[in-house]
Amino acid sequence: MSSAIEIADVSKRFRLFREKPTSLKARLLTSRSRAEDFWALRDVSVDVRQGSSLGLIGHNGSGKTTLLKIVAGILRPTSGLVRQRGRLAALLELGAGFHPELTGKENVYLNASFLGLSRKETDAAYDAIVDFAEIEDFMENQVKFYSSGMLVRLGFAVAVHVDPEILLIDEVLAVGDEAFQAKCLDRIRRFQRDGRTIVLVTHALDVVRDICDRAVMLHHGRVHAFGAPDDVVREMRYVLLGAVDASFVPEEGTREAEVEAVELIRANGSGDGPVLRDDPLTILVDVRTNAPVGDLDVDFEILDGATNHPVLDARTSRAGTLIERFDGKKRVRFRIASFPYNAGKYWVTIGLSSRETGHLYHVQTQRYLFEVVDVPRVQERVDVPVEVDVEDL
Repeated sequence: MSSAIEIADVSKRFRLFREKPTSLKARLLTSRSRAEDFWALRDVSVDVRQGSSLGLIGHNGSGKTTLLKIVAGILRPTSGLVRQRGRLAALLELGAGFHPELTGKENVYLNASFLGLSRKETDAAYDAIVDFAEIEDFMENQVKFYSSGMLVRLGFAVAVHVDPEILLIDEVLAVGDEAFQAKCLDRIRRFQRDGRTIVLVTHALDVVRDICDRAVMLHHGRVHAFGAPDDVVREMRYVLLGAVDASFVPEEGTREAEVEAVELIRANGSGDGPVLRDDPLTILVDVRTNAPVGDLDVDFEILDGATNHPVLDARTSRAGTLIERFDGKKRVRFRIASFPYNAGKYWVTIGLSSRETGHLYHVQTQRYLFEVVDVPRVQERVDVPVEVDVEDL
């Protein structure tokens, strides 16, 4: 499969002026301005295959938006090069490409022309754009009076109706309401089915895991991790907690025995959906051997997604269950009678090791995610004394 976007050794430098002269006199009296070089990107290389969906993540200031603007042709790299093949549409920031004095309708035609559509092609797409944006009553108004949500609606509607082969989306989708975000994600999935290429910048890590097939994490302007979304998101969580995992090994072990499948079974028997607080939870682990194993120990650890601290763990040998020598497949069930922890997201690590020596066969670190929600309740009637007094006014 050929590349839709090639990013080769891209670096971007900005000049930061500490005491920039504000007048001609100041310029003449100052022999040289005090400025520092700031490298927003350093030697970034990423290859985005045609038809793939790439999630671009990182902390604020890591260089994500700068890289996306370089790919879109808005910024030029200080060094390196970017090649892209196919019509590209970009939704980078609120109001980008919109003229505030023009109406929504006029801006649709202006943006479409920037993206290579003729007047006739825009005429044909106009009704679909307005229908998708759901702001028909405001199309004759100047966009300077639009709310941030209206700008996002119109910008996304234009971007997805110009028939792009490559779609670049920045964090702006976070501004829209929940219903519109769902609508946008549905359109992105349709693009994926059509074989379009998507690059998505977001802080919503679950969205990256849900819709992207590859992910890149930038850290201080450099590529820190690249690979499967689950693995890169895991590393991102370490960084957010201030503990960068320099070795970054998504899975470890010698694989005499390996984890074939893991399922988190809720109280209703489903493997999907939230876990109600205090409900039972079963962690089902399917193990496959690649060589005879005589002393297998299977364990899990659950970590609080907000703090990364472990809250629960168990091990077959510690529970008194000894797995005898075998060569083939086994299924291990860890039944948690009640999961009483606070509402939030939790990560599960699964490990296979030697019971006797601790030798590591296979570990998947923070690979599986579930969410706990509080049980909804209705306040019961309670008789509380009420004092009443009356006075003349």
